[in-house]
Amino acid sequence: MTAKLILGKEVSEEIYGELRQKIEALKAKGVTPGLAVVLVGDDPASQVYVRKKGEMCEELGMKSLTVKMPEETTQEELLSKVAELNADPSIHGFLVQLPLPGHIDEEAVINAIDPSKDVDCFHPSNVGRMLIGDPDFLPATPAGVQQMLVRSGVETAGKHVVVVGRSNIVGKPMAAMMVQKGPGADSTVTVVHSRTPNLAEITSTADILIVAIGKPRFVTADMVKEGAVVIDVGTNRISDPTHPKGSRLVGDVDFEEVSKKASYITPVPGGVGPMTICMLMANAVRAAEKVVG
Repeated sequence: MTAKLILGKEVSEEIYGELRQKIEALKAKGVTPGLAVVLVGDDPASQVYVRKKGEMCEELGMKSLTVKMPEETTQEELLSKVAELNADPSIHGFLVQLPLPGHIDEEAVINAIDPSKDVDCFHPSNVGRMLIGDPDFLPATPAGVQQMLVRSGVETAGKHVVVVGRSNIVGKPMAAMMVQKGPGADSTVTVVHSRTPNLAEITSTADILIVAIGKPRFVTADMVKEGAVVIDVGTNRISDPTHPKGSRLVGDVDFEEVSKKASYITPVPGGVGPMTICMLMANAVRAAEKVVG
């Protein structure tokens, strides 16, 4: 068996096509969806991510605003900028790029964002609404994973989903979303993590295995059931003298071996990655639609 690839670029293109139609409909009503990103400091990975968000906004015909603030920005200055964006009617959604410099309290900043503009879905009220099955927004990466499953025709109802990892960004929301009623969900969900003693035993029972643990090639073929669907959310840079850059990206799954056992698998790069910005754009469009009513 060789697994079928689920490619984020293909799935995201389909969604972008739908978003373009929604954006045109909003513009016909005099509304251009606006997305702002606040970047504090000069973390290289964050800079790349923020630039890509801006480029995608422009490509879709949305308003894009990037607010760059120096590393030494105080918490008060950042909270003041958040309040300014909360009050700006031309900005329908915004996010403060994480991680923030160590002297800033991330939780206080997240809590200060207007939940109706919280397109990252990190505000406690949005997390709570997601948990009870009445979301305004869904967190981008887990929502992207769910869309990949739905649009690839993977049946999730009644399936055993094992989520490897319990972060607030991927693991926990992913588990919460897959257990809901509805398309791309209705699953029986188990979460395993660094303190799970019989982790491999549990992952090998998964019909759908979603891995977001941040360890290169952590999941090996002996941890995967024959015919399972494997979604690799991990992005790890490892040294590789044969590569022009001296390093390359790998996921949390041993792709070479696991792809021989799985029925579907996402590669790294090219799998889940493109979906994160795509679903962020979807949230920004949704925020604008809610304003129009």
